[in-house]
This record gives sequence, C-alpha cells and structure tokens, in this order.
Amino acid sequence: MNVRRAVICVLALLSVSCGPTLPNTDMRSWTPEFEFRISSDIVPPRSLEQVHYTITVRENKTHEPVANGQGRIFATNADGHSIADGFSYGPEVGVYHATLMFVTAGDWAMNLQFRRDSTKALQKPDNDWRQTVLVAAEPGSAKP
Repeated sequence: MNVRRAVICVLALLSVSCGPTLPNTDMRSWTPEFEFRISSDIVPPRSLEQVHYTITVRENKTHEPVANGQGRIFATNADGHSIADGFSYGPEVGVYHATLMFVTAGDWAMNLQFRRDSTKALQKPDNDWRQTVLVAAEPGSAKP
C-alpha cells in the first residue's frame, strides 16, 4: 500500500512539473563591470502604449546586486526618433524600473547606460538589441 501511495505522489509531482511554461523573454547584457537582466511587461510592445521595463543589475565578478546606482534605457528607430527614461531604484535590491512609449511601429535599436554612482563613468553594453514594436491597437478593439 505504501508503494502505491509513493507512486501516486511521484506521478502527481511529475504532472505538475510538466505543465505549460511561459517562454523566457528577458534580455541579457553585459559591461566589463555589470551584468543586466532586462524584462518588459508587454511583449511585443505596441506603439503609443507605455511599456514598463525592469532592469536587474549585478556585479560581474561577485554576482551581488548593485544598489542605488544610476542609469537609463533608450531607443532609436530608423527615422531617428529617440526615446529614453532614467532608472528609478527599488524596492527590490539591485532592481531598477523605467518606462518607455514607442511613438511609431517598426524596429528600434535599444540599449542602456549604468554607473554605480555619480563619481563613476557611465557604462554601456557594446551591442544594441532590436525591439520590434507593433502598430498601435485600434481604439475600442481588443488587443491580441
């Protein structure tokens, strides 16, 4: 009887762990000193909608979170339109927040800059990442 219960428990655990998972949409980026994990609340974003970004900053060598730093996220499209927002810190340790609103649909080149404090130089990852922005939703229509 105990073997039967153990088998049922194992099968129940396996069925829970094999459920559907959401794809990881976080971006990863690095400078010589920092590692960044960037995520957004809307994937993919639509033009003319605010997109909230969460940026987790850790030291490369120790992997410790970096508290109370300064930074910004920015984007430029092929037409030369640029948008940016400075980071606001917390409440989680090593986590920063910013909000962007893409003015047009299309591809945007994105990056960020960060420094530990005002006595340090801003650091920027070498490579931009591309963000495809969808056309704004029609007023009154349901978003997909």
